[in-house]
Amino acid sequence: MMASYGRVKFKEGGICVKEGIHPDYKQTTITCACGNVIETGSTKENIQVEICSNCHPFFTGKQKLVDTGGRVEKFNRRFNRKPAN
Repeated sequence: MMASYGRVKFKEGGICVKEGIHPDYKQTTITCACGNVIETGSTKENIQVEICSNCHPFFTGKQKLVDTGGRVEKFNRRFNRKPAN
């Protein structure tokens, strides 16, 4: 249900929007490369993403901290620190 007052429209829930200046908000699907499909609302249709919360290492708990190039050892040598056990 939508009530109008001049050029301003009020949607359900009291949201006030002006006519003709807002893009259309519609139901869409977000598809991840892993095959996960999410139904949501957006101004764009059929969004393709490479990574989602189901396959992202941070959210799945499979994230690994990698010491690339021995940076920790280099830091310890530089400041004459003993390695942590």
